[in-house]
Amino acid sequence: MIFYFSGTGNSKYCADMLADKLEDIVINTADYIKKDGKFNSDKPLIFVCPTYAWKIPKVFADFIKKSNFSGNNNAYFIMTCGGETGNAQKEITDLCMQKGFIYRGLLPIVMPDNYIVLFPAPKEEQISQMIEKAHKKINDNINIIKTLVNFKPLNTNAFDNLKSGAINTGMYKFFIKTKKFKVENTCISCGKCEKVCPLNNIKLINNKPVWGNDCTHCMACISYCPVSAIDYGKATKGKRRYTCCEYKKER
Repeated sequence: MIFYFSGTGNSKYCADMLADKLEDIVINTADYIKKDGKFNSDKPLIFVCPTYAWKIPKVFADFIKKSNFSGNNNAYFIMTCGGETGNAQKEITDLCMQKGFIYRGLLPIVMPDNYIVLFPAPKEEQISQMIEKAHKKINDNINIIKTLVNFKPLNTNAFDNLKSGAINTGMYKFFIKTKKFKVENTCISCGKCEKVCPLNNIKLINNKPVWGNDCTHCMACISYCPVSAIDYGKATKGKRRYTCCEYKKER
């Protein structure tokens, strides 16, 4: 059983590919953010999510903590990232111990970076190359999951600990806020931002989006806006947006 959390589609793409290759079902955890989930699987549990400041998103970790899983307790974690995952595996191994999972490892998958608050979105030719490499890496590890072998261990260092520790804490405390989101007069009041927000954190009021306090900076509202009317202060002004394409089954 494959569980994913995704803002602009990278993790959804990888989850859909895994479901295709493993002939398994895929579950969007955004549907369970505000309700309890009970799941029984005869196949390994595969958790797919983006890397947020070198850890799994808090909302995804909370989903795992509060949900009930029965059946197969082998757990694989796959994290999409712009470069690397720091020491995200420390929190994940602790989470697996808490849930009674058999931790089978973490597999980082480099995908196009969507966090345009800090980084520019890659160009189209770069996107194609990165997705092609992601395909190969997932394909290379499919048999590992099928045979219940561990992913190759990741080497980490003190700086990785710092990134996934104090820096991650600082990012959530001081940086991941909603007050800088703004909408331009070019907004067409289509409601797309409200629909794509995985945390149901946006409501249209007087036909304009208003943000609540549950934001995780997934960039879905900015990236899916059909007229690029949403920005995060000046940080995203004029930057090209990125959303991942849909995965197409290969058979």
